[in-house]
Amino acid sequence: MSTPPRTSSPTTIDTPALRHLLESGTAPRLVDVRTPGEFEAAHIPGSYNVPLDLLREHREELRRHLDDQVVLVCRSGQRATAAEQALADAGLPNVRVLRGGIAAWRLAGAPVRIGAPRWELERQVRLVAGSVVLSAILASMLFPPLKWVAAAIGAGLTFAAVSNTCAMGLLLAKLPYNRGPRAQLDAVAAALATSRP
Repeated sequence: MSTPPRTSSPTTIDTPALRHLLESGTAPRLVDVRTPGEFEAAHIPGSYNVPLDLLREHREELRRHLDDQVVLVCRSGQRATAAEQALADAGLPNVRVLRGGIAAWRLAGAPVRIGAPRWELERQVRLVAGSVVLSAILASMLFPPLKWVAAAIGAGLTFAAVSNTCAMGLLLAKLPYNRGPRAQLDAVAAALATSRP
């Protein structure tokens, strides 16, 4: 029997509380669900990169390597919330989401390991969506039916906001630019298993 979808908000932890846990020696497992490219650009030291699509696909197997002390991290909290739901559906209780994500973490001046700079996925979505809409509107002056391309992008963005999903973001995440070193399930599972307290 499957677990019914949860309707409540995820449990969150703020930056000061997480920093306190990390410094006190009772550190939870930090799982960053952003793309490998985003993770490579900047991440919390000691965190593990398990991209959201990989986590969703292999949540049952990953659950065996995670303990009750897990904090999920993404850019702002949206993808981490989706990951928390996936892990809750797989039977892993007490998973928390870093409130405000790595953006809030960095704003607070908390330690971050910096790599090669890359645009965050949300910024890429804004660039692509805005460019398509602008191009479609300009081109519709010569060929009026192209205005419907702009309307389709607007409808897609509206649906993304209402459903808290983003098909364009999922597609952009698959581009080589965003993949960085590809996260393989075996490598992730091995890293989680060898660092178990």
